[in-house]
Amino acid sequence: MKNRSVRATGYIAVALLVVAALRFTPELPDNHRAADVLQQGAPSGSPAALVQRASRTERLNRGETLIGLLKRAGVTDGAAKEVIRAATASAVDARYLKAGMPVEFTADSAGEEPSEMVFHLGVDRLLHMRRSGTSWTSREERLPWKTDTVSVGGTIHANLYQAMDSSAAAFFPGHGKDELAWALADIFEYRVDMSRDLQEGDGFRALVERSVGPGGVTRVSKVLAATFTLSGTDVSAIRFDSRTASAGYYDAEGKSLRAQFLRAPLEFRRISSTFGSRFHPILGRWKDHKGTDYAASMGTPVRAIGDAVVLRAGWAGGYGNMLELRHRNGFVTRYGHLRGFAAGVRAGARVSIAQTVAYVGTTGRSTGPHLHFEVLVGGVQRDSRVALRSTAGEPLGSSERGAFQAHRERMLASLNSTSGVVRLAAR
Repeated sequence: MKNRSVRATGYIAVALLVVAALRFTPELPDNHRAADVLQQGAPSGSPAALVQRASRTERLNRGETLIGLLKRAGVTDGAAKEVIRAATASAVDARYLKAGMPVEFTADSAGEEPSEMVFHLGVDRLLHMRRSGTSWTSREERLPWKTDTVSVGGTIHANLYQAMDSSAAAFFPGHGKDELAWALADIFEYRVDMSRDLQEGDGFRALVERSVGPGGVTRVSKVLAATFTLSGTDVSAIRFDSRTASAGYYDAEGKSLRAQFLRAPLEFRRISSTFGSRFHPILGRWKDHKGTDYAASMGTPVRAIGDAVVLRAGWAGGYGNMLELRHRNGFVTRYGHLRGFAAGVRAGARVSIAQTVAYVGTTGRSTGPHLHFEVLVGGVQRDSRVALRSTAGEPLGSSERGAFQAHRERMLASLNSTSGVVRLAAR
């Protein structure tokens, strides 16, 4: 009986404590009362203001107008027109904004019309919009980029893309490593066909000026020097600002990398078959393949590999739409299975090196989109890897050779340093 009395007394005491706690604990403000606090002038950044401000991000859908996006975010028609007017005053053309563009909307409280917006026009370009009464003002912000120089290198096992993935991804993440591959292909396009000339075990090194933007976005600013080791032979490219010519790339001997012919009619694309015998996919038998097939998407631009006169542009049986160009040294290049020809390309017309002359197709005897490319020397098909083997370009003038040699030594010393960020030697 005594134990029961003790337990009952304890229960009563606990109950009294709970009642007291409920009686004297201050009531939490509801949303309306908190909103009143905000409207009464709670300082921006105070807990009350921070709790109430509501932000969210929307993206511009493909085919959607900016007004459509604004209305979807709760902006009225009149306010949307005022926003576009203010944005246009900052040289923003609302008709040409990219699909996927993020826009941050901030309202003073949940459910209210936005009072601030931030348009992410690019990785380094923001447009801030702020409402003042019924009008809107705009302010553009440019985010800073950081520039440094890195040395990277790798070994070819499959192709240049693979080598970049395994060696340069840490320095050029995302699309940055692809940009570097394309930049190197462009620099060496007179000496190396990146689709065919690279072999297992070949290597590359590149000294690259890198730009790192907001959020870690990385871009190739410029390639300062690069070397490919092809079957044990080095092919170098060194950027040099000549006093008598625009900046260009020169080999280790000071001769321009520009030559009479490009090594490939497409900009760094993979090939589906090489010169020699192959099993013909339509005829179903082994057939001597007098050229090279470059696999590429339908409509890919085809470029003239050198200055030339158009001999023929039209239908040619199994070749489908075919283009023949005669070059200054007597070589003839042939481009087959084309979807069509560029404007003005017809017999007798003159074309320039790297000019777009046609587009990849699958006409004639073809199983899929690709470019069939041939080089004829004296009317006979030749392996383009041999026929187009570039000789050195024009050398630097004697007055600049000393400066180039000193610059070359600095670049090669940095190029051959351990992979990573490097500090260039002072001149």
